[in-house]
Amino acid sequence: MLGNAAAPSAVSRAAEMKDALVSEEIGVAARAVETAFAAETTDLGPFFGLPTKVKDLMFNLRGIQKLYDWQETCLNLDCVQQRKNLIYSLPTSGGKTLVAEILVLRELLCRKKDCLFILPYISLVQEKVRGLASLGLELDFVVEEYAGSRGRFPPVRRRSSRSVFVATIEKGHSLVNSLVESSRIQDLGLVVVDELHMLGDGSRGAVIEMTLAKVLYMSESTQIIGMSATLGNIRDLQTFLKAENYTNDFRPVQLKEYVKLNDTIYEVDPKEEDCFRFSRPLNFKYSSSMQKMDPDHIIALVTEVIPTHSCLVFCPTKKNCENVAAMICKYLKEEFLRHREAEKGVLLRALRDSGNGAVCPVLRRTVPYGLAYHHSGLTSEERKLVEEGYSSGVLCLLACTSTLAAGINLPARRVILRSPYVATDFLKRSQYKQMVGRAGRAGIDTVGESILILQDKDTKMAKTLVSAPMENCYSNLMHDEGKGLLSLILSLIGLNIATSLDQVKDFLCGTLLSVQQKQLLAETSLTETVRRLVGLLENKRLIAVTTESHGGQTLQVTKLGRATYKGSVDLSYSEVLYRDLSKGLEGLLLNSFLHLVYLVTPYDMIAQCKPDWMLFFRQFTLLSATEQKMSAAVGVPESFIARKAAGQTVRKGVDMEPVRRMYLALVLFSLLKETNLWSVADRFQLSRGFVQSLLSSSSAFCSCVLHFTQELEELWPFKALLTELTRRLSYCVKAELIPLMEVAGVMESRAKQLYNAGYKTLSHLANADPAVLSNTIENLFKKQANQIVASAKMLLNEKAAALQEEVDELLTMPSDLPSAAKTQQPV
Repeated sequence: MLGNAAAPSAVSRAAEMKDALVSEEIGVAARAVETAFAAETTDLGPFFGLPTKVKDLMFNLRGIQKLYDWQETCLNLDCVQQRKNLIYSLPTSGGKTLVAEILVLRELLCRKKDCLFILPYISLVQEKVRGLASLGLELDFVVEEYAGSRGRFPPVRRRSSRSVFVATIEKGHSLVNSLVESSRIQDLGLVVVDELHMLGDGSRGAVIEMTLAKVLYMSESTQIIGMSATLGNIRDLQTFLKAENYTNDFRPVQLKEYVKLNDTIYEVDPKEEDCFRFSRPLNFKYSSSMQKMDPDHIIALVTEVIPTHSCLVFCPTKKNCENVAAMICKYLKEEFLRHREAEKGVLLRALRDSGNGAVCPVLRRTVPYGLAYHHSGLTSEERKLVEEGYSSGVLCLLACTSTLAAGINLPARRVILRSPYVATDFLKRSQYKQMVGRAGRAGIDTVGESILILQDKDTKMAKTLVSAPMENCYSNLMHDEGKGLLSLILSLIGLNIATSLDQVKDFLCGTLLSVQQKQLLAETSLTETVRRLVGLLENKRLIAVTTESHGGQTLQVTKLGRATYKGSVDLSYSEVLYRDLSKGLEGLLLNSFLHLVYLVTPYDMIAQCKPDWMLFFRQFTLLSATEQKMSAAVGVPESFIARKAAGQTVRKGVDMEPVRRMYLALVLFSLLKETNLWSVADRFQLSRGFVQSLLSSSSAFCSCVLHFTQELEELWPFKALLTELTRRLSYCVKAELIPLMEVAGVMESRAKQLYNAGYKTLSHLANADPAVLSNTIENLFKKQANQIVASAKMLLNEKAAALQEEVDELLTMPSDLPSAAKTQQPV
């Protein structure tokens, strides 16, 4: 049987020769990379140091025939050839990602090293995994997803192929920690960070800084590539990353920026004294009732482009998005209903399926006109369907919040900014540039235009907005009272990167905080800050400080400290988490999921919970006697909820944190039981977007708690229990759909369609014909079908490779096997 498994399948002579040619080209390219320093030319091979096959694949899979001039220049820079670190900045939609992907391929194929691709959002990670899967199958590398609860730490060590790890910011940091701990950081040849300017973005910026500082300190051979918006203080980032900088203002489609004041359009021209130059009056016949409904003339602005072209309307709030989409529909002519009518019907059916028969009333009204809204209140399935509908032209207008600008690539012929505010905050220059940068679709439009709608009171600030230099980017390690730096110091001690104060300070000299300490640590020194934070970690019992005989101090991580950084648990919650888990073991309820769900309900979502007491009481009375007893044990007795539901005053002294946490746990508990997000959201009177967010946060936190408990022997029962719960929370569907939902981008409704069509396993999908799949499944385009099949094949290969590695390891002779000489007994 083993002989049959190892036997090669019949391959044509032509295919053999073609593979040999590809191998030879990779070999040539690899040798060229090795001699890059000695060579005078920057031309490393047929396609930027890669085999011709890569060029063909770029055309066949992506439709890319030729690179832009700036991309060629960037790839041929001396610093790129010599594998120095690089930050490159271009406007949105300039084609930054392709350069990074070519460099990733070069690292995987020529230098045989793994790569890490860090992206800011789960949706972007999944999109990148889908996009790279086809390339991976053709070029024999593995694409691994590290987002939410996905990802193995440390990753599987592969002998025959290399991996590209596509990760969110937090998962990328955990991955680097695991590689440092297992002495495998040298395997990482390249780290790519998209949206590098997010270094200046709160706690997530601190995580990016920690990740890059560790890579810089621990591996001189790892190259760092950062893609960024234009920044005012790029030199600080260059100093931090020891990087070259390449900047270009290229856009594939010309962008024209306008503002609308009253009923006049002005072109933005910072060279003008007034910043705005008269362009044209807005000619549109408004009735008095219409003027009342639409004082900002949004209908006039959108009907100039839709339905022939696409349009994005950025709104300051989620509710405003829905109102704007509904308002525009009221005044559109009937011909809009007939435009791509059948495809809109398919989209509405898909939305209904995704909601288990329910459709948002606003979308039910707007989609027939080719309009929709897009914000975090939608479920991830709805968002995906809306995005696909817009990308394919079935929808011609999206009313959206600013998060869309930072998320996936959805360009438009015209971008309208409904107001210069995000919620109540005036727009930052970087936010403005990101939004207007969505205007102009490469290969479709010759021009893109943005229109910012202004009121008289905002004119002065808007002039500053359109002409101001880009903001500076500052380290966030000291954000929120130094929480990031505290977390960094703990992991440095835990990973044995630093075991003394001097070594901690030595490491911190390589951070962005060190570069900017004059601005950020004006009132104290870095040395003093480190000493204070080390004392704080000792007080929290996360590290132990031992004074040596010569007066020096040795820093060691405690078991709790190790569990905290290994589980990526917020330092604010590590003690309370340990206490809750330990107390939970005293009377762990195992005849239902409620107790476990309560223990993995995220602490950071408690503040967003405002219980409806009548609802709470009603749901509480449906619990079994043992479940109610467990609730009382964590500090939420029935008597308290009954009094609150009856509107009675309750004696003070009740801790509201467990109460709110139990309310959220009941939402999750209901979800696990019936897997219908819409009905649960309706029952608890919560937005479906909030329930979705709660579910994804709890699955990620459950994964963190699992890693936390694995480091603490006394919490051993949780290992088996939380492994299964993580899986359930990650997918929250009927068990038979889980294998299909492991494929990147397959959501519940799509999994149901596939299952009902006979594609019931990962193997079914991996061996499917994309053309047949596309024809069988409603609303599945050929490109998506190709990506699903490629992702399924990649996942199947990955699982098979992991099993093979395990087999090889079991069959490998131990290096420390006692030899015959050693075991011979003396006579």
